Amino acid sequence: MIDPPRAVQPVLPGDGLVVGADIGGTNLRVALADSSGRILTCRRASIAGVRDPFQVVARMRELVCALLAELSVAPTALRAIGAGAPGVTDADHGIVIATSYLMGWTDVPLQAHLEDAFGIPAAIDNDVNLAAFGESRAGIAQSVDDFVFLAIGTGIGAGIVLNRRIHRGSSWRAGEIGYLLVPGVSEEPVDHGDPGPFEAQIGGEGIRRQWLSRWNPARTSLPSDLTATAIFDHARAGDALACEVLRDTARMLSYGIYNLALVLNCPMFVLGGSVGLHPVLGDELRSLLRQRDDRTVPLLVPSALGDRAQLTGAVHLAIDVATNALR
Repeated sequence: MIDPPRAVQPVLPGDGLVVGADIGGTNLRVALADSSGRILTCRRASIAGVRDPFQVVARMRELVCALLAELSVAPTALRAIGAGAPGVTDADHGIVIATSYLMGWTDVPLQAHLEDAFGIPAAIDNDVNLAAFGESRAGIAQSVDDFVFLAIGTGIGAGIVLNRRIHRGSSWRAGEIGYLLVPGVSEEPVDHGDPGPFEAQIGGEGIRRQWLSRWNPARTSLPSDLTATAIFDHARAGDALACEVLRDTARMLSYGIYNLALVLNCPMFVLGGSVGLHPVLGDELRSLLRQRDDRTVPLLVPSALGDRAQLTGAVHLAIDVATNALR
């Protein structure tokens, strides 16, 4: 087991390991990495239905213990931990302000919980911000100063990097693009904690609802309960109704990308998440964006890190924390 909590001691990162953690709505992933950011091993566990933040941290400790045993490494090798959580996160003070994905967490001092549990320096951030950070440090955006990471999975969010730094906004809500208003979305006010109108249409669950609302056995031989990625698979195969959902999803998303590109003037947008990485969505988006002003349209590329983008960002956050602890 990991040693009991102890005073946080700054240590050189080069002679030990760091922990990276990605806390999702139903799953927890934890990785151990060396001082270069190379992930040595990782594991996941279900946290479905777990409401108490202390239980999530306890599950994280269990995974770290298992990983240390797997590598035959002592707990004293750990130098720092970085963690990402969905929702609005105050990275300066280490507080998860609000998230609907983690059973209603509000003002959870996650950084302090991690430092108490592991006895090493810790830092946290929004999970999509960490995915953008991962692409900046070890992915497709290593040579790019300004870019946007679009994470499209169950929901949708953006990590904005300006001058090689994460832009979080004055109230930590920069990148909450699920609340964008574009043609075709509902303009009704949204209750606190509910998905925004943009996400409700083109997040993974929104795409699934689009399909279900249009499904008719006279229009398709496919079942009514398809996931977003399955719908896109069938669009690639030529199903007419699936192609219609794909086109409408891509058109709405292209509005958001074009508007963000006008405001931020970033040369690159990185597509990530299980839905965002589907190739037919990227192809359709590029086709639509090419119809716009070439001077404004950004390069649209898939994530190089795939489903490890968040974990990679968390690992590099931990490396920075371990390094900064000496300053």
